[in-house]
Amino acid sequence: MIPEIIILALIMVESSGRDDVFGDHGKAAGCLQIHACVISDVNRIYGMAYTWPDSCLDRAASIEICRLYLTHYAPRNATPEILSRIWNGGPNGMKKKATNIYWKKVEIILTQHKKDDTV
Repeated sequence: MIPEIIILALIMVESSGRDDVFGDHGKAAGCLQIHACVISDVNRIYGMAYTWPDSCLDRAASIEICRLYLTHYAPRNATPEILSRIWNGGPNGMKKKATNIYWKKVEIILTQHKKDDTV
């Protein structure tokens, strides 16, 4: 199970919580900045019929796409760091140095959330 707080942190890093954004020179869409290749993977693996960019611009669909993608590619009991780095860098994202910076952004949001919960 992918914790909801991780997905919410990814949304904040990817789009600052906006559902209607396009990034990466128009190649990524929605609150989780989903690329067409992620849609293709999820559709192939799970037999779904998500479309790019329409499904990406729907928050509930985006969250489900993210959850399915991470569930498939992340090892069991993956840490928030591994989940974040896979989302950013693909199935082998946890092995890519370039995803360390992305993880640090997610970690800041998660840390802030923990502080807010303890107040």
